[in-house]
Amino acid sequence: MRALWSHLSLISNYKLPPKITRLSAANMMTSNRNQLPMISTEDPELRDFVGFLESLKNYEKSGVPKGAGTDSSEGFDLGRMKRLMLRLHNPHLNYKVVHVAGTKGKGSTSAFLSNVLRAGGYSVGCYSSPHILSIKERISCNGEPVSASTLNDLFYSIKPIIEQSIQEEDGSLSHFEILTGIAFSLFAKENVDIAVIEAGLGGARDATNVIESTNLAASVITTIGEEHMAALGGSLESIAEAKSGITKHGRPVRWF
Repeated sequence: MRALWSHLSLISNYKLPPKITRLSAANMMTSNRNQLPMISTEDPELRDFVGFLESLKNYEKSGVPKGAGTDSSEGFDLGRMKRLMLRLHNPHLNYKVVHVAGTKGKGSTSAFLSNVLRAGGYSVGCYSSPHILSIKERISCNGEPVSASTLNDLFYSIKPIIEQSIQEEDGSLSHFEILTGIAFSLFAKENVDIAVIEAGLGGARDATNVIESTNLAASVITTIGEEHMAALGGSLESIAEAKSGITKHGRPVRWF
């Protein structure tokens, strides 16, 4: 753990050259949305897997309800994600985690952290969103997106548990919650030393926020800005509060 923290500590002192632009998948999608036609490039092998996910509620497409990212009565029910993890035998507790939240730069920060940790000799998983061409981009191990065959093998092996969970939660489990559970399970199957996990929305009630202090190596919070205002409480203060929900008592925090 001490060696791991020494690698994480280097990050706060590292500055990218000013000519290098940090691009996340979200930034690239936004900048190109009005320039390029939307062409499906998803791997044909993943047709059933993607079809299953698309049958679930997808807030990335429909929009996030007001207050859903806040730690309040309006917020997403994190309990259903914890119950899903329990049914999957808590795969997220099998490795250390660096949890990343923020408004801008989450994706590039997660990629950078993954590279630093791999350079330090660790086996590293990385979970981020959204994707550009294929859902495989969201889940990577040691710098390489998960293969279609690996993703399919895992999906079909735990599909009965997922279907049972969806039924027992009255269909409320979302696209992102199920995909997050699959990512956590894949990292456990691949026996990674550490996973860099990017929060989807906010932090406090995000599906990724089932990580416990015992396996949290560090929380990282990037730039905070006025995005998803309604979903995160309507002010910069409420947004910062929601995103700081990924921090855990007694565990290190890094701000960028």
